[in-house]
Amino acid sequence: MAEVSMCSSSGSELSPDEERIMIRDIALAAQANSKEGDSFFLITQRWWQHWIEYVNQDQTNTSYDGSSLSEHCDLVNSIALKRPAGIDNSDLIDDAVSEDSGMGIEIHDTLLEGRDYVLLPQEVWNQLFRWYGGGPTLARKVISSGLSQTELAVEVYPLRLQLLMLPKNDRFAIRISKKETIGQLHKKSCEIFDLQPDQVCIWDYYARRKHALMNDMDKTLDDANLQMDQDILVEVINNTINTSFAQENGSAQRQSNSVLVEPSKSSLSIAGGLSASKGASRGYNMDLSSSQNLNSTVRDVENPYGTSGVTTRGSLGGLTGLLNLGNTCYMNSAIQCLVHTPEFARYFREDYHREINWQNPFGMVGELALAFGELLRKLWAPGRTPIAPRPFRSKLVRFAPQFSGHNQHDSQELLAFLLDGLHEDLNRVKHKPYIRSRDADGRPDEEVADENWANHISRNDSIIVDVCQGQFKSTLVCPVCNKVSVTFDPFMYLSLPLQSTTNRTMTVTVFASDGAALPSPCTVTVPKQGRCRDLIQALSNACSLKHNERLLLVEIRNHWIHRDFEDPLLLLSTIKDDDHLAAYKISKIDKNTKYLQLIHRRREQSNDSHIISGWKPYGTPIVSLISCDDTVTRGDIQVIVNRILFPLLRKGGNVEQATTSETSIPKATSDQCSFTSDDDACAANMVSNSLSKDSTNSKAPPMPTLPLLLVDDSNACIDLSMGEEKVVKLSPSSPKVLVYIDWSQKLLEKYDTHPLETLPEVLKYGPVTKKARTEPLSLYTCLEAFLCEEPLVPEEDMWNCPKCKERRQASKKLDFWRLPQVLVIHLKRFSYSRSMKHKLETFVNFPIHDFDLTNYIANKNNSRRQLYELYALTNHYGSMGSGHYTAHIKLLDENRWYNFDDSHISPISEDEVNTAAAYVLFYRRVKTDDDAVSNGA
Repeated sequence: MAEVSMCSSSGSELSPDEERIMIRDIALAAQANSKEGDSFFLITQRWWQHWIEYVNQDQTNTSYDGSSLSEHCDLVNSIALKRPAGIDNSDLIDDAVSEDSGMGIEIHDTLLEGRDYVLLPQEVWNQLFRWYGGGPTLARKVISSGLSQTELAVEVYPLRLQLLMLPKNDRFAIRISKKETIGQLHKKSCEIFDLQPDQVCIWDYYARRKHALMNDMDKTLDDANLQMDQDILVEVINNTINTSFAQENGSAQRQSNSVLVEPSKSSLSIAGGLSASKGASRGYNMDLSSSQNLNSTVRDVENPYGTSGVTTRGSLGGLTGLLNLGNTCYMNSAIQCLVHTPEFARYFREDYHREINWQNPFGMVGELALAFGELLRKLWAPGRTPIAPRPFRSKLVRFAPQFSGHNQHDSQELLAFLLDGLHEDLNRVKHKPYIRSRDADGRPDEEVADENWANHISRNDSIIVDVCQGQFKSTLVCPVCNKVSVTFDPFMYLSLPLQSTTNRTMTVTVFASDGAALPSPCTVTVPKQGRCRDLIQALSNACSLKHNERLLLVEIRNHWIHRDFEDPLLLLSTIKDDDHLAAYKISKIDKNTKYLQLIHRRREQSNDSHIISGWKPYGTPIVSLISCDDTVTRGDIQVIVNRILFPLLRKGGNVEQATTSETSIPKATSDQCSFTSDDDACAANMVSNSLSKDSTNSKAPPMPTLPLLLVDDSNACIDLSMGEEKVVKLSPSSPKVLVYIDWSQKLLEKYDTHPLETLPEVLKYGPVTKKARTEPLSLYTCLEAFLCEEPLVPEEDMWNCPKCKERRQASKKLDFWRLPQVLVIHLKRFSYSRSMKHKLETFVNFPIHDFDLTNYIANKNNSRRQLYELYALTNHYGSMGSGHYTAHIKLLDENRWYNFDDSHISPISEDEVNTAAAYVLFYRRVKTDDDAVSNGA
């Protein structure tokens, strides 16, 4: 543990209020004179908060919220508090690392300003230290940062580098400011390993590879693009730089010319990130730099790219994740899609700051563009250490407070704000001219469209317009006077409504209870918010139900009837897609009848085959009606079951040999009509025979006795295979008669029960196949619904007809006139009403390649084919407000898709890209030339 000072307190002579006033005055003076190179000191938030409450104990307290120290010292507290003990920064110290390293005192890598610590100017720290003592002392330097190097910030985490000396293979870790020079790193290396300067050369040894000889002694480590925890190779040579370098990495001259530099002068690693982008401490709100300096003195930086793009170390650029700062997945997914837009990646990695519009009243004084550009450069830097986008988010919530806090937000809303905000910050038009719009007055569309586009560009000209903006042709027609108004309007992205599915497809297996046919699945379409009567009506029509029949609809679960749907008003929403439904055709003559439920059982794989408990249900139960007008015998039930199972009888099967008894049943049914007859009278006769005991025919062939068991009121099983004349006592209170049939292996040789064993789900989901392209809801369908002619919303969006001089509900038709290089498409999954919020989980089949919009262009003079290819999209999983966002992004250099899930990045196949979670799609126009295009080029 680091030692702390036990200075005696001279502050005990001062009252709390006197301490407050003194520190406030010191802080104000320090704030006015802060400059690069000054020292700031970390103090634990816990101790600082105690001191703030102590010095304000005679006034009304307001908890510390990161305001300036001068304001802070005016905070008050009505509760009497004891004077704080000595300063104790021990909770900031990583003891394990400090003891094992030679770098001195190390703080934890995950500290946050305002949560874990506060930064104090040196004068403030000195005074508190004189009063309270303690420690340990944690000093940090103020450095310049930002693209123009005029912003000041405290370097809380200096670079931590791993020095590796060859040929001895010794290792040593050091801390060094990113503003130190290569010459100073060279000097430190010589001192650590006790070497002469002319004996040593140092290499950028990123990823254990010699990337560049570091021989420009005046270049800063920041400009050399060194990363946190990076290896530096310290190579011992005999005399001077010799041909040994050329043997491995080319000549020394070539290496010195190929030193890789990050275009940003403030490229910072995540662990070495600055505590604040403007001001050394949130706690003091220090304005350490003047905003005028950003406008007047911008340091010139060389552009190392030219037209061929930048060369980066390694081939894995663009695979850096973003840490989730607390429900910020919506922001991370949108940022990654923009960052991996090739045109933006190229623009923000070049000298874009010359286009920043510092005076635009509609912009953010360039701060949003600078923050985004800085973040983009870090994400495209070599390496894959995730980045915490805190500086960017702080700028975002400053200009868009609706995104503050830790609630989940809409990724598309953030994207819309970013595109608009970046456009205004980068608008090349410094003074927007006033332009009076003109009517078409019969002029050709081409002339009017070009005029409107030129007017738009004269006021709005930025990289965002260049890349993302297109033009609509909007046609309004008055329903009264037929006045036609044509306008041409710009657009930044498309918001396509998903046609909310009002219908639902349901599959139900239909059984003929009279043995007329095998069971067959029947798929029908019903209203999504419909009721059971709608489903029964649709099934009745689909299965050609006769006039004297009705359907009994039930749910089957674990081979039993789980519930019936006798209530016609029951909502279909209570039936899930993975439920299994059966519908039984039964007679409408149901007075004084009961439902006979035939449950199928087969023997388990057991040695005790004669034990009844060894039989288990399988397959689908079959339901028929049984009349209770007269007494019911065991033989009556045998007749009904034989009729039910008739369609399952194998051809040529001798049933009598397979049954447990060869005793014929005298009460046989009439043989005057076939089981497959379609005649209504015959069907009625069959039903009558099934329900009546008086319709026996002595000429009927003998029917085999099946192994049936009747379950009585006490759940005892009665063997129905013997004593067919015996009367069966039916429960007067139960509407059903439960009968088991035990299928022996011998009996299964005569009957084929496979049709009973496969009961499909209501709606079976499967993987997306090529057939999905023909599904009704494709992206083309959504686009056509968006572009189709429709009346304006009454009252809300009425049109002032210039001819009628009245507000009219005109019809509106949209067409594309010109399309952008990058087409952003928002699928409107979220809907809002006064009482509820709803998310549509509709699967939209969107093309990844060859998204052809040629036929949707109204400008027929544009003969260029409009083909687009998907390169990125955001996904939303779960419900509104509690879901999760990810991004699928294609690295064009690698021609490979990746899933960006906050800080976690993993490769995926192209088949995994299209899911029902797709939310915002990013398409890029296919180039006609053969030039290779890179996200980062």
